[in-house]
Amino acid sequence: MKITKIFFHLINLAFLILYLYPGSILGFLLYGNFSKQPQVTPDFILSSNHVYAFIVLTLFGLITHRNKKNIIIYFIFISIFLELFHLLIPNRSFQFGDLFGNIIGVLISFLILKIYNYLEKK
Repeated sequence: MKITKIFFHLINLAFLILYLYPGSILGFLLYGNFSKQPQVTPDFILSSNHVYAFIVLTLFGLITHRNKKNIIIYFIFISIFLELFHLLIPNRSFQFGDLFGNIIGVLISFLILKIYNYLEKK
């Protein structure tokens, strides 16, 4: 298995742990407070943190997997599933802004890779 694929799986696992933990692990590490979420940039209509996180995760997935259709389906599914799971996790909440941020992050990554592939062929 290539090192990039191993790295992707480690990022995916860390992402799942951070996303499903009933509190903010990053908030605890940065602020000493499990209830405070770090904010990279201000939110507008959707959660910027979720957009950034899913861009990084999806780009790694698209780069490391040959079957792009299956990995895109996986990321769309996981972006919806993880946010819906917040309905069940204590100290977490479902928010449409987060859900749309997740999905937009996946779509932006797909678009970035399409543009890159197009420019590479020229």
